[in-house]
Amino acid sequence: MILAPMNSYADLTRNDPSRVKSFLQRRRLRDAIRLGSDYAKARRIVDYGAADGEFCKLLAAQFPDATIWCFEPAASLRSEAVENLRAVDRVAVVDSVSSIPSGSCDLLFCMEVLEHLPPEGVEKSIEQIRRLLQTGGVAVIGVPIEIHGSALLKGFFRMGRRYGAFDARPGNILRASAGFPPPSRPMSELESGLPWHHEHLGFDHRPLGKRLRREFTLVRTAGSPVRWLGAFLNSELYFVVRKDA
Repeated sequence: MILAPMNSYADLTRNDPSRVKSFLQRRRLRDAIRLGSDYAKARRIVDYGAADGEFCKLLAAQFPDATIWCFEPAASLRSEAVENLRAVDRVAVVDSVSSIPSGSCDLLFCMEVLEHLPPEGVEKSIEQIRRLLQTGGVAVIGVPIEIHGSALLKGFFRMGRRYGAFDARPGNILRASAGFPPPSRPMSELESGLPWHHEHLGFDHRPLGKRLRREFTLVRTAGSPVRWLGAFLNSELYFVVRKDA
């Protein structure tokens, strides 16, 4: 989850001046809630990489009897979450997964986090997600779709805003559209010292899907904003996985 200087997370996502981007950002949260509503009996829920805590507000309304952990490692985003959740009961904002007991949660959400991490960060996150889930627990993992037709549509949008940037170069966009996203992505550091990729372009959800299948049982996949389209021309893909052992 990314925070640019002088901008709140909300301004960069669901309050973006573009009505299209704003709609997609709000819709992905609603679609994740709908996927989670299949597990209405969940009583201990984690939002892994929760940014400003907006999704935790939706969780608190959807699961009125659940205890919710809002995990966000970046201090500036965490402070936004604390403020955003000030009037919401049952949500604990934490800066480390060590604050959450192992095997304690039956439902976990991780949305637009893994695409920002280098391979070692993805592995660490998968390990932590597995540790937090109880046996039979379910994780809803959402990532952007950055290949094929989705990459082309997003590329046109980005070129209109910042032509020439890494994710707005015609060559990089065409490679991703052909199913071969550029392998070298710019690397920076989150304020906590965590290495991260700012741009979504260059991320490929296909290897992640294979990795998750080795660690969990895949329950289903779903796209957003049009669920039945799957990974075809959608902006977001959700992997719903279960820890069986």
